[in-house]
Amino acid sequence: MAKTGDPNAPRPDAPPTSRLSRLARLGALAPRALPLAKEAMRRAMGGTAKELDVDERAKLKETARKTADAMLKTLGEMKGLPLKLGQMASYIEGLAPPGYEEKFQEVLKKLQQKAPPLSRDAAHRVIVEELGIAPDELFGEWDPDPFAAASVGQVHRAKTRDGRLVAVKVQYPGIDRAIANDLKSLGMLESMIAPVGRKYHTKETLDEIRTVFLAELDYGREAESLEMFRRMHAGDRMIVVPEVVHSLTTKRVITMELMGGVDYATFVENASQEDKNAAGETIWRFMFRALYQYGVLYADPHPGNYRFLGGGRVAFLDYGCVRILPPALVDGLKGVVVASMDSDWDRFYQLCVSVLGYDSSDEAAFHLYTEYTKFLMQPFLQVPFHHTPEVAREAVGFLVRHGKELVLPSSGMMPNLPKPIHMPVEATFMNRLQWGLSSIMGGLRATGDYRAISEPFVRGTTMPPPT
Repeated sequence: MAKTGDPNAPRPDAPPTSRLSRLARLGALAPRALPLAKEAMRRAMGGTAKELDVDERAKLKETARKTADAMLKTLGEMKGLPLKLGQMASYIEGLAPPGYEEKFQEVLKKLQQKAPPLSRDAAHRVIVEELGIAPDELFGEWDPDPFAAASVGQVHRAKTRDGRLVAVKVQYPGIDRAIANDLKSLGMLESMIAPVGRKYHTKETLDEIRTVFLAELDYGREAESLEMFRRMHAGDRMIVVPEVVHSLTTKRVITMELMGGVDYATFVENASQEDKNAAGETIWRFMFRALYQYGVLYADPHPGNYRFLGGGRVAFLDYGCVRILPPALVDGLKGVVVASMDSDWDRFYQLCVSVLGYDSSDEAAFHLYTEYTKFLMQPFLQVPFHHTPEVAREAVGFLVRHGKELVLPSSGMMPNLPKPIHMPVEATFMNRLQWGLSSIMGGLRATGDYRAISEPFVRGTTMPPPT
């Protein structure tokens, strides 16, 4: 969730919803981005920075700033999937154009801090439609200007009739149609590459993305996920999950306990390293107890989803992007971690084939994917492990750099597409977790014994999620 801007500025009543209008807005960004994209692609593929004179460098930097500003305005107004992607680029190390990471993230972080809200009438109308009464009558106190805005809804402060301070997340009008049309556009792109994409299971992956993102539109479902996480972490006082006010929650409105504390950016800037390390351990425990003990994937480690309460206590705010994984897949994923911890590499390679779907008959690709998996296992193996932005950036850079060597051999051979991997479709959002979590921990520069935290979960019995 992100802090909003000037409440007195004119605000629209709804984001654009038609497929053509949304595609047109994205298309308008292309001319600005093309010069920057060409140079960024050169660097991403391992090329050295192009020799530029002083004027050319200044012009390219100005282009980067203008492109980021244009993205900020366009994605903020569109909401939905484009805003989600912009937020991901703002905090996941390695997604911004190489050579321009700081400039892009500096601007796009405003999507976390003050994504533009909709008008006062927009939230008022949704609450009346969902709960049958105006918010200033429904609540003892109601702030018509949101204090946070996200990709699907905006959040208002309120006080219930019995005196509880609450955060009320109200869905943007028409956002369901906007996201449905974004997904149709992705489907159209998938159909265009179907002859190649079929080999790489792009349709199945898109179906999983569609399922998860459309589920985010149901705040009643989010309330159930929130209660599930409260039960999973009930005995851990360092993990704070807000209480839901179910009588004031519907499909498009969710009301929950208002959390105190400070936001991620403030905490990173002002907290002691000791507090950052303690908070990092709490975040790690929150993610991996859920995943490895209960098979529940929390797939949105966005910076706006945390409030830091001091002494290592962290409140977790958003439960829209949650996926319950099949028990067999969870046990397989745990097996990969355990084999790495035990240096049982024969078992590790076997599980890379049977669980992760890597193809051992494609020697070069198999080597790339297994080495990348070993890289991702490092926090489970090195004691202590020190998270940094550079380590987080390598989580993406490793694949880009070595993938380029695989696809474009230096020998002058024709481009080579590696054999597809057949990872279970339910694991589609694992990359979002591992890249996002690595970036969050890197921002904290957290150091800890993550092996000791994880070991009881990965070696223990997988239990069904509490319901």
